[in-house]
Amino acid sequence: MNTSIAAPSVQPGVDVLERILGARSCLIALEDADSEALIGQFRTLVRRTGQTVYLWNAEQGLSNLREEHAENPGSQRIGHVLRYIQQSNHFGVYLLRQLPSPLAAPEVALLRQLARTPTGHVRRIVLLDAPKSLVDGLSDVIVRLSCLIKPAQRPRLRDGRWLL
Repeated sequence: MNTSIAAPSVQPGVDVLERILGARSCLIALEDADSEALIGQFRTLVRRTGQTVYLWNAEQGLSNLREEHAENPGSQRIGHVLRYIQQSNHFGVYLLRQLPSPLAAPEVALLRQLARTPTGHVRRIVLLDAPKSLVDGLSDVIVRLSCLIKPAQRPRLRDGRWLL
């Protein structure tokens, strides 16, 4: 009897979220990301798992991905949102999208302070589509994560040994 067991399919976005949560810094820049697709994947993921992920952009302000129409009033300014994140005592992944360019000096200072703040709970600030100049300016406190999918290497048998 020959039965094959299929590997369980991994839900899209899980690997990126796990890498965000496992990052050594609170401040993360996602590179090579399709923002719309990633946000859609995260929205589906947080509805199923109960994770707390927020999305900020200048037009709508800060909103919880789990509750699509729930927004925080008065959160359109990036400075207000960064202070809100700084004062929050809760777990959360904050996706900041379409940051204004150039970012004002007090807001860059707040990002640096948030990146260096040790917290007892997991709090991650993720920059989506961030200007390269901003990411380069924060290079000492930011972690860069690539969203490119690496092709899986298949082991092959050569001279009686398995090689990758």
